[in-house]
Amino acid sequence: MSLQLPKYELYELGSQIRRSADSVNTNIVEGYGRRRYKADFLKFLIYSHSSNDETLNHLEKIFHLYPGIMEDHLYLKKEYNNLGGKINSFIKYVETSWKS
Repeated sequence: MSLQLPKYELYELGSQIRRSADSVNTNIVEGYGRRRYKADFLKFLIYSHSSNDETLNHLEKIFHLYPGIMEDHLYLKKEYNNLGGKINSFIKYVETSWKS
């Protein structure tokens, strides 16, 4: 979808949404690599949640600026909201039950 943006947005908004979406997963993986250190693990999970929120924001922006390319807007928004809830639940689990 980001590659369907006008050419002048490919390296601006298009790049931002691709990087924020990729960052959700990347931060979880990097944090898991530091799982021995609970505070570091939590820090990266919070970064992941923030990247998820950033991706939602970019989706909204694209929808309002270029509605013609956002046919799956509601589906994507629902999926990213669901993912954000799961990340938040995992953060709470790590805060309360993770043994470092």
